[in-house]
Amino acid sequence: MEKRHFSGFLVTAALMTMAPPALSYEVSAVSGGGSIEGVVVYRDSVPTQKIIPTKDVEVCGQPREEPLIRVGANQAVESAVVYLVDVASGKDWPAAGKTPELDNEKCRFVPEVQVIAPGPLDVINSDPVLHNTHGYYGKRTAFNLALPNEDQRIPVELPRPGTVRIDCDAHGWMEGWIYVVDNPYYAVTGPDGKFSITDVPPGDYKLVAVQAFIGPIEMPVSVEGGKATTLDIELKKK
Repeated sequence: MEKRHFSGFLVTAALMTMAPPALSYEVSAVSGGGSIEGVVVYRDSVPTQKIIPTKDVEVCGQPREEPLIRVGANQAVESAVVYLVDVASGKDWPAAGKTPELDNEKCRFVPEVQVIAPGPLDVINSDPVLHNTHGYYGKRTAFNLALPNEDQRIPVELPRPGTVRIDCDAHGWMEGWIYVVDNPYYAVTGPDGKFSITDVPPGDYKLVAVQAFIGPIEMPVSVEGGKATTLDIELKKK
């Protein structure tokens, strides 16, 4: 088992926006695949933002401080996304289930962070108040939906890979992130900060770890057949 440690971050001109893929992903049998596993940590002080609901307070709640990065025990980062880019071929996508969902619930996006393949997304309003859910690829609108009714559901399409920022035009503090990826080699960290990407064809890759407040970091990673490559990833704000 190879163990490597990375820290810092790399900001590109397209910060928080993944470029269209250079390769078209092809599903193929993986023989003797390896894995990439590890933990994402943040060791600096945790910044917060003041949330002051100015409308719909019976649903949206009272003023509060919320962290810009969720850090738990041992500085573990929750809801960081880790993925490989420019993968030509490999394992199949997860078994198809229900369409991915983005819910407006108590004036929060649920889930706040998710990873999906290009394709359909259902946008839902679980609140008895108007939400205007607005998604952006970079500065360009991906969808802009008025949802005035409780339990309303509107299907949309996210047709290409990229980072989609989600805002609510009716409640300006609401923010969410959807990472649309071109291959199934990705993971989202839980409260323990751990991630695991399995059935990776042996070879050399570029891995990206991203958290909305910190921004993305890039690093090379090599995968050997039948072995686990372990990465300790430390996020740092410049």
